[in-house]
Amino acid sequence: MHDGADGIELDVRLSRDGVPVVIHDSTLPGTRLRKRYVSRIALPKLKHTDIGTWFNRRHPELARLEYTRQTISTLDEVLQLMSNQPRKAFVIYVELKCGRSRKQNEKLVDATVACVQRHELRNQAVLISFNLHAVARIKQLDSSLRTGALFGQTSLVKSPARIVEAAVDCAADEVLVNHRIVSEKLVAAARAQNLPTAIWTVDDVATLERFRALGIQALMTNDPAKFLKAARRF
Repeated sequence: MHDGADGIELDVRLSRDGVPVVIHDSTLPGTRLRKRYVSRIALPKLKHTDIGTWFNRRHPELARLEYTRQTISTLDEVLQLMSNQPRKAFVIYVELKCGRSRKQNEKLVDATVACVQRHELRNQAVLISFNLHAVARIKQLDSSLRTGALFGQTSLVKSPARIVEAAVDCAADEVLVNHRIVSEKLVAAARAQNLPTAIWTVDDVATLERFRALGIQALMTNDPAKFLKAARRF
């Protein structure tokens, strides 16, 4: 938020004891538990695992003293922090990291939906996933929640028409695609179905005007301050 971003994107997985935790990777690189899956580690052990020191060593250009000995946060903790922010228009994209087990994926959906409801962030949160069964289940549990269908370069669905069709089939409210596969045709097809398009992850400001011309709703980047500065030049 200090960089002027309109929102954040984060990833959630379930701990062994069924708690949604905020982490992208399925394992814990750089820690003593690096070979174990997050889904097989109980929350108390996750909360005592130092991931901040590793991050500072791995990314010295981003390192901060406050990250030292930082542990994994629960989704509850992050949403509590966000619910206390004054900017109620702030968007929180929550990506559900699903696996091969449909039962476990349903547990992840159920726990994430309950968490968003608990913190009364229906107007800020957008629940997204590559797993379109999970996206559909979110709507079944709470039709008022906003959802998004994710598509990347390796997705089985490739053509603009099929991407939009798949998003409509799972009742998604948005289409989110890798910036390498976005096109004017895809954005137009999505717009015809009243589906806004968001793209990820763009770090080259030279592409900003091209993506803006497509009429996308949101652009996800690792450096929002740099993009906002560039946007003022256009």
